[in-house]
Amino acid sequence: MGLSRISLENFRNHPATTLGETAHFNLLVGENGAGKTNLLEALSLLGPGRGLRRANLGDLARRSTLGDAPLPFAIGASLTEAGTVSARIGTYTEAGAPGRRLVRVNGAPATAASLAEWLALSWLTPSMDGLFTDSAGARRRFMDRMALALSPDHARRVNALEAALRERGKLLENGGDPRWLDAVEAQAADHGAAVARARAELVLRLADELSALPPEPFARPALAYRSGGPADETALRAELARARPRDRAAGRALAGPQRDELEVTMASSGQPAAACSTGEQKAMLIAITLAHGILAAAGRPSVLLLDEVAAHLDPVRRAELFRRLREGKAQVWMTGTELAPFEGLRGEAAVWRVSGGGVERL
Repeated sequence: MGLSRISLENFRNHPATTLGETAHFNLLVGENGAGKTNLLEALSLLGPGRGLRRANLGDLARRSTLGDAPLPFAIGASLTEAGTVSARIGTYTEAGAPGRRLVRVNGAPATAASLAEWLALSWLTPSMDGLFTDSAGARRRFMDRMALALSPDHARRVNALEAALRERGKLLENGGDPRWLDAVEAQAADHGAAVARARAELVLRLADELSALPPEPFARPALAYRSGGPADETALRAELARARPRDRAAGRALAGPQRDELEVTMASSGQPAAACSTGEQKAMLIAITLAHGILAAAGRPSVLLLDEVAAHLDPVRRAELFRRLREGKAQVWMTGTELAPFEGLRGEAAVWRVSGGGVERL
């Protein structure tokens, strides 16, 4: 299950690109700056959110010349299950509204959040190598993106929680009516409890999958979900009401899912991931991504995007990566500057040469 009949129009450096006859493994090969990662980014936008680069919409569109307004862009793909097209999904912008993202499913208008009901997406990019030393907010976004594979409604819940907390902050700052605060805190507690449950379930299921994977050659991580406040809706609502004076002084809510944390340690040593070597951190991140790929492939077409992963692995780890990906159900898209690292996939992968915003099937 995965994507086929992929089309891009005026996206980044791709004026008009089409990818057909996809396979379980799909390789995008070309020089640095050719547009390989741009293709992965386009695929990542077939799900909720801002894609693997978290870019602004205005930065995604191609421009005729430097200084010109961005052109309307479009990304479309067919979802296939057992070789049969099950749906056509797409996202695009229109002239005059470059900051508004539109979505269609089978030709009908839809929401970006609804894309998670049709397709499960996972990705691993070089920019994620610093995840374990990054902020807690980065790890919450990491959890939330993965949680969409288990709960397609998760993105809506996260957005609603953030909106309720912003409204609560304004009311606290301006001395709002306590009855309005009660109502807003009820919304925050409702969505916050759902977000906390989804994150906790994700980490629990990831831990189960990781425990079933061989400990070598990728270091096995141990995961723990640390709640930033009460996970029960009633308790969270009571805590928000009790903490109004403190949160008014702080200018933000100091307890709740917006303070959650994903803790990662190396299972064999108990050492925090942030204190491990860069190689160990990379291996643990790959292990988490592989485990999530297994979860994401249950029930919906699933796609795994791996940007410049194979070239940074030794032959043993590379072979094991390919073996695990081969056994999984997710369709895999990988990039590289040359074909040599993908020798183990020769004969079973669809390969495209990417150059100057165009593609050529090899």
